Amino acid sequence: VQLQASGGGPVQAGGSLRLSCTASGRALRDYVMGWFRQVPGKEREFVGSVSRSGVKRDYSDSVKGRFTISRDNAQNTAYLQMNSVNAEDTAVYYCAAAWRTHPNAVLVTTESYNYWGQGTQVTVSS
Repeated sequence: VQLQASGGGPVQAGGSLRLSCTASGRALRDYVMGWFRQVPGKEREFVGSVSRSGVKRDYSDSVKGRFTISRDNAQNTAYLQMNSVNAEDTAVYYCAAAWRTHPNAVLVTTESYNYWGQGTQVTVSS
């Protein structure tokens, strides 16, 4: 499966942004989806994950209550809605996919994912 992330850009602190991750080559419904982010000099960090069914979600503590991960399997697209952003959210955001049979599995480590998008830059200004 190939992943294309989009929707990044500049945003004011306190504002909102929605990232999209569109899949091609395979049906997205077969994959657990995740979002990660990375800043220069640091490890890639888990942001959120959504199960194949869309029922189960998990988030890092740093974004819980502000970010929402969702998916539209019919559109082969996953989303990351970012609200109340702050300077610490500035990073390159990556979407990732992992094939799993369980419909409600979520995955939180980079090693769990087999496929990655190219990344989209989010820059929060104060």
